[in-house]
Amino acid sequence: MPSLSYLVARLLQIIPTFLLVMVFIFLLVRMLPGDPAIAMAEAKATDAQVEQIRRNLGLDQPLPVQFMVFVKNTLSGDLGRSIMMKAPVSEVILSRLPTTIFLSLYAVALAVLLAGPLAFLAAMRANTTTDVVIRGAFQVGLSMPVFYIGLVLLTVLAAQLRWFPVGGYGTTFLGNLHHLMLPALSVALYTSAIIVRNLRASLIEVLDADYVQFARAKGLTPRIVMTRHVLRNALVSTVTLLGLSIGNLMSGTLVTETVFAIPGVGRLMLEAIFARDYPLIQGLTLTFAVMVSVVFLLTDVVQSLLDPRLRKS
Repeated sequence: MPSLSYLVARLLQIIPTFLLVMVFIFLLVRMLPGDPAIAMAEAKATDAQVEQIRRNLGLDQPLPVQFMVFVKNTLSGDLGRSIMMKAPVSEVILSRLPTTIFLSLYAVALAVLLAGPLAFLAAMRANTTTDVVIRGAFQVGLSMPVFYIGLVLLTVLAAQLRWFPVGGYGTTFLGNLHHLMLPALSVALYTSAIIVRNLRASLIEVLDADYVQFARAKGLTPRIVMTRHVLRNALVSTVTLLGLSIGNLMSGTLVTETVFAIPGVGRLMLEAIFARDYPLIQGLTLTFAVMVSVVFLLTDVVQSLLDPRLRKS
């Protein structure tokens, strides 16, 4: 297992990243066109009422003062009140976050189930017809954007064949699996195409390594050679790639959730941007930053389990 010092060092690396994200969020959100005070006010609001709203939001203060208040409130867990939803930002995010996490984990599970066996098969039969067919099939998925794959699946499997719902989330676990199958599959097809290419290349490289040949010469069984020497070393780079893919997936759910009408935080982000909801945009961006940081931390831990030499870095 990774040592405590290793975990602490990785956790400390998240702090400067989080602070930089807070700075960029604060500045970029205020560069958006429009005035949140006007968006928050009623249609017949007077200039004095709009100005009062601006003072209540603290927008009349200098930027450094606004930033310090933003940092203080964020660290204390107060993300403000959503202009659009008329509710605390933390409550709004927590009500939508489980949907996005479920979708992300579902997509990753499908990607691993698709990519793992096929990458292994392609590596075992490298440069044969089987290998060419597998790589060619996944190349098609890699060449198309996720939203286009989603639209194709939505048109064929939902609208025409009616095997799956065209949108929504479901109310039970099985219902969630059924409703999110198409969006998860559209993301998984793209992600698995990347994993297949990387894992296949890693397996071929490791299979020709000297230590694998030595293990075979010692008389170890093929199962032990594959599990202890081949897969363990080939998975190191693939785990890194998978971690990056999960990070991109979580922060890129905006399009997928919009196409399939899924009530997650990705779709909520799009709605908040159109509504110029400063507090909600800031809270959502910080949430994505925290989730991605956690994914990268878990990736480092898994890598250290596969390769103990990484714990010294």
